[in-house]
Amino acid sequence: MIRFDHVRFGYDGLQSTLEDISFHIAAGEFVAVAGSNGAGKSTLAKPVNGLARPTAGRVVTDGMDTRKARTSVLARSVGFLFQNPDRQICQNTVREEIQFGLTLRGFDPEETHARCQEALDGFGFDGDAAPFSLSRGERQRLALASLLALRPRLLILDEPTTGLDYRECTHIMQIVRQQNRQGATVLMISHDMEIVQDYADRVLVLHEGRLLSDGPARQVLADRELLARASLLPPQIADLALRLGEGFEGVFTAEEMVGRIEGRRSA
Repeated sequence: MIRFDHVRFGYDGLQSTLEDISFHIAAGEFVAVAGSNGAGKSTLAKPVNGLARPTAGRVVTDGMDTRKARTSVLARSVGFLFQNPDRQICQNTVREEIQFGLTLRGFDPEETHARCQEALDGFGFDGDAAPFSLSRGERQRLALASLLALRPRLLILDEPTTGLDYRECTHIMQIVRQQNRQGATVLMISHDMEIVQDYADRVLVLHEGRLLSDGPARQVLADRELLARASLLPPQIADLALRLGEGFEGVFTAEEMVGRIEGRRSA
């Protein structure tokens, strides 16, 4: 679904933001890109749908070389959720916002209406509401609803939970997880290690534009030395397990921690 081959990228000929990045994401995976501010996370996402062209190397998305494919063609496969939903919303009502992308894609009126109504019902929106009268979290949900109405094969999420409260965050991520279970590939940019732990199966760790690690979430998020190099903190449960030491090896979730403690009590 996504392949980076020795990708290098820099803005306007300045020092590279990405240096020699190579990885492959197969269809159906849920992969997180983690790193501190300035690590190159958001920059990494842009070549995937042609918003930026690599200075060197090659990016292939859904079989298309993104240096050659038109962004409008890549958009048929890729749904991109920006960190700030206000950069995506441009219509006067929620209904018009959801219909906007469908109309641009050339769906007939009947299909457009059906998909729009499905999104309105699924997200619980009032179609006549003004988008900018909604809360920050609701606007993020609207931007996501507009993308999902197009049914993309690949979802790119750039810090999807920034500025959201716990309920809003959980709602959005549960929707994303369901899309992944139904076959969509997910590439999520995040600095929130709790979100990465709860939802991603695999983690790419970036630091100063270089790929430090690529592996299963359980392995990467329990590597204290690696996370320290990337200026990241382990998720709370994984960190607690590391601090507790012997007897708590491999504990990754709250449920596993409770089970391990109960097991030790009954031993």
